[in-house]
Amino acid sequence: MSPETLSPKTAVISGGAGGLGTALSTQLQAEGWRVVLLDLNVAHLPHTATQLPMKCDVTDSRALKDCCTKILACHDSIDLVIYGAGVTAIAPVEDLQEQAHRRLFDINYFAAAAMAKAFLPALRASRGTHLAITSVAGFAPLHHRASYAASKHAMTGFFASLRVEEAVYGVKTVIAAPAFVATNVGNPDSDTDGLTRPGAAQDAVDVVTPVQAADIILRGLKRGKTDIFVGRVAKLSDVMMRLSPRLYDWVMGRAIKADR
Repeated sequence: MSPETLSPKTAVISGGAGGLGTALSTQLQAEGWRVVLLDLNVAHLPHTATQLPMKCDVTDSRALKDCCTKILACHDSIDLVIYGAGVTAIAPVEDLQEQAHRRLFDINYFAAAAMAKAFLPALRASRGTHLAITSVAGFAPLHHRASYAASKHAMTGFFASLRVEEAVYGVKTVIAAPAFVATNVGNPDSDTDGLTRPGAAQDAVDVVTPVQAADIILRGLKRGKTDIFVGRVAKLSDVMMRLSPRLYDWVMGRAIKADR
């Protein structure tokens, strides 16, 4: 995957204005890609010959469809779609608001599913790649993040199933599961529903920077991996969940007690 072979290729990234989205964009551009970044606020992102920021509310189905249509009309091929838009809710289930639970799913899961469907024909034509940014919470429970974990489990199930369906067209589907990417350190503010961007929690362990996470993800992509675990905790959690989910629950329970 040299810059020469990548120069005509185009990637689309939802959540493109976030720390991981911009880190992925920077690294892809350095390798010769053109990148389209979708997010609610893209005013601070530079518009260059290789980077096109597009304002888009991915939970607005008509707006998302219009953005995808414009992208398809403006580019000869779409070779990589990265589903990175996401929010979290940090609270026990007893305090979880129904509206927050539904909106979290709209952003984390339904928008990604709709976007994947919109780009199916283009990725089939280019024999390209779906890259879903999920989480350790996509395959394991996570304390005080039941809603977030549920949405990431749904996302993991969707893209794992899509992987099988689209393989016959030569399309690859990759799932990247970070433990904790420090995208919003020092900015834990939540909206009126209690939702916030991931990466601001105070209980994080095994923290990686957005640049480190982007490097791990893109190296895994180049190596042909179908599942990429970002960080030591992500790798260890995967092993524990495969060998003994009860052990994982016990370890998490001990960590919770230690914090009290």
